[in-house]
Amino acid sequence: GESVSNGSVIMVKTHEFGPEVRHLFSRAVLILRDPFQSIQAEFNRQSGGHIGHAQPDKYSKDSGRYWTMFVQNKILSWMNTNLDWLRFNGPLHVLFYEDLLDNLPEEMHRVIEFLDLDVDEKSFDCMMQHRDGIYKRRKRTLTFDPYNTSLKKLVSYCKGIVDRAVKQFLAGDDMDFYISSLNLTKVTTYGNGAPIARVSEIKLAR
Repeated sequence: GESVSNGSVIMVKTHEFGPEVRHLFSRAVLILRDPFQSIQAEFNRQSGGHIGHAQPDKYSKDSGRYWTMFVQNKILSWMNTNLDWLRFNGPLHVLFYEDLLDNLPEEMHRVIEFLDLDVDEKSFDCMMQHRDGIYKRRKRTLTFDPYNTSLKKLVSYCKGIVDRAVKQFLAGDDMDFYISSLNLTKVTTYGNGAPIARVSEIKLAR
């Protein structure tokens, strides 16, 4: 379910973050996807719908500024969403999207165990048979790399921050303390109180 809070579904999908959202749940599953793929998937969704693709000329709109701004905004959203949910005050299961694609049955068994659910074999097989749903987008390879050097540095920088935070989480560290102490220059407040680093203020690793 999505945007459901009446207890009628087992899990609720959300793209929102912040303490006001986190406190609504007793436990959470954080699905982490590679940001390069995640950003491009969202660009396709906004440009071509749930199962469509962005046309190649969309990447060069306004001499490439449209795509550049999109990446800058989305990578910060990706970083802040994941960092915020790593601060979840309750049981949290981190699930890597790529692992889900590579071995769906095993990963779903882990989720079921984490949620402490009793799922019989027939129901599990039914879930596996309907794994794709109606919004599966077919793969389409671009003939060019949409990420220039500057965008690659930015995305890789933010990805590195999240990767290190995940390692700290898996090691059992205090995530409130760790994330609060991250060395992001001039962190400001955005919307729901979650930290966000402005693109112009991030010192890219050389």
